[in-house]
Amino acid sequence: MEKGVIRATCISAEKGTEKQPVRQVLLKTDWGMEGDAHAGHWHRQVSLLAKERIDAFNAEGAGVSYGEFGENIVTEGFDPTTFPVGSIIQSGDVVLQVTQIGKECHSGCAIQKRMGRCIMPQNGVFAKVLCGGVLRPGDPLVAYREIRVAVICLSDRCSKGEAEDLSSPVIVRLCRQAGFSVVSQTVLPDGIEPLASALKEICDKVRADLVLTTGGTGLSPRDLTPEATASVLERDVPGIAEAMRSCALAKTPRAMLSRARSVIRGQTLLVNLPGSPKAVEENLSVILPVLDHAVMTLKGVVKNCAIT
Repeated sequence: MEKGVIRATCISAEKGTEKQPVRQVLLKTDWGMEGDAHAGHWHRQVSLLAKERIDAFNAEGAGVSYGEFGENIVTEGFDPTTFPVGSIIQSGDVVLQVTQIGKECHSGCAIQKRMGRCIMPQNGVFAKVLCGGVLRPGDPLVAYREIRVAVICLSDRCSKGEAEDLSSPVIVRLCRQAGFSVVSQTVLPDGIEPLASALKEICDKVRADLVLTTGGTGLSPRDLTPEATASVLERDVPGIAEAMRSCALAKTPRAMLSRARSVIRGQTLLVNLPGSPKAVEENLSVILPVLDHAVMTLKGVVKNCAIT
């Protein structure tokens, strides 16, 4: 976590024009700044630029004022470019998620003509609005690194090297596409104790934000992933597992045989996924859009906010 402050809030009614500093702005969930031309249902709803970058550029004689690069928010105290895609930036009720770092500069912009280069392509950061609210210059900022994910495969055969774990790579791929950071991958034999011990380690010491398991959720005698998960839980989050089963039921009635759990331990969210790569992709695709919000709510970053 890093702390900073907002030095300027800027908007423009038309694209391709300089933004003007204003005393306050209203951010709308999954939209952007009210009255700003770049707002919309896309991944670049809000742009950020560090005051330190602007100051360094002005030291070269640029003479650039806030908003001239097309930035919505000027930050001070931390550089938004140092936070990977998927990271969270919060100020009060407002929660932003970094979606892109850098951009192509408009061909022949005034700054580029005057200085020979523009700093926005390398130093501009873009974000979507997870939770809206009002922002003003002087408001504090807090930035959190991207969501950290641990992946665990449960399989007697895979743990012995008799079969290949094909599901974990699917989880890793989808998580990285969502901007999450995969911090560990583990293959364990089926059973309660190996997984229970691993979950305690990951939640209590490694403190990953999210644990995704694959395998061991069915009716076979060795399918004990739900029991291992239940043995470490502090709170239930049944809706996540229910959503996966509901979606899967539209494809096969066998989905009702899944015993997958979704629970909380400490500040870590634990979700059981099925064992087959195809089912993993289908189930994870259903819940991925809400996992970042779930994790940030669990950590106390997001409070009263309904994402639409």
